[in-house]
Amino acid sequence: MGNAQSYIVASLSVSSAYLFYAYFYCSYKVLKTNVLRSERLPSSAYLFIKYLVKAVTRRPGRLYTTSANKWEIAYTVLNCRLETPLLRRFCSAAGYGWDYPDSKYRDIPLCFPELLCLRLMLMVLSDENFRLSPAGLARVRQSLKTLQPIDELKRGPFMLQVRLLEYRPVDAGVEVDIWLCATSRYNCPVWESILTLLSKNRLCKERGYLPEDELFYGRPGELAAGNAKQVELRVGWSAGLQCVWSFSDYSPYQVFSLLARLFGYRSQSALSLWMLSVCLAEIEKHKGVKAVTAPVSVNAHFRDPLSAPGKVMIKFWETSKEDAHSSAHHINFHMEQHGGNKVHMVGLISRS
Repeated sequence: MGNAQSYIVASLSVSSAYLFYAYFYCSYKVLKTNVLRSERLPSSAYLFIKYLVKAVTRRPGRLYTTSANKWEIAYTVLNCRLETPLLRRFCSAAGYGWDYPDSKYRDIPLCFPELLCLRLMLMVLSDENFRLSPAGLARVRQSLKTLQPIDELKRGPFMLQVRLLEYRPVDAGVEVDIWLCATSRYNCPVWESILTLLSKNRLCKERGYLPEDELFYGRPGELAAGNAKQVELRVGWSAGLQCVWSFSDYSPYQVFSLLARLFGYRSQSALSLWMLSVCLAEIEKHKGVKAVTAPVSVNAHFRDPLSAPGKVMIKFWETSKEDAHSSAHHINFHMEQHGGNKVHMVGLISRS
């Protein structure tokens, strides 16, 4: 009996030491550099714990100082490979259909490279020099553009980069801009995006409609003139969970959404990444592949949170602007509450 107990204790000790070395110590050593290889990234468990420590020790909406007063944070991952099963899961969850990767003459979805950058995003948000609490960061704006077809990432190893650009105090709290980039094996940029995340002051009020949103809402009367296409979608309670393994809204509470559902909590926020992807998927279905084929730029503003389950209405319409030098074609799009007056997201697709 005594020998058996000693064997069990020894086995547990060895296993614990191995797990600590493999998931924590190795991850700690890997993060000593800012340039990593895809086959040797820090573990999710290690980053998750760093994230939680920062979340419980810092207050949202406050800009902290770091010991080294260093604000520049950037990470690069080399030798990345596109995984078809991951692309298929994303397409299935984001409105494209599981068989989308098998379609000919259709590019990889515009939002998919962001999914590839999620581990790097978590590295930035849990970095010791990140000056905000990562808890409750909300996406308020996003711009993305494709310089080449995203299918270039299929042709061989590529590089991913994430860099913090700036902090910006605002009435609602503190905004932070983060730049993401995917570069082909020929060292040519393929896809870029700038995310604006808000660390919200708990005392602030909800932001209302702002004049600068006119660009995304379009001209008054365009909707009434019948120029808009409308698509009604049902948002299942699992809409966010399908994309997740993700931290797509950079908050671990998404990981626990299923547990909340099991204990009777029936309302949750859908992921902003999912909202944008679904809108772009519907536009591609109705306007054709050319509407989103590179080179193209997308700008989006995120408004009222979308609760699931429920229904939404997606509206989109074309506009054009011509001057002496060039002509530009735009597609405006909204995601609105079905039967209500809440606007969850507004956006603009631009082609020159």
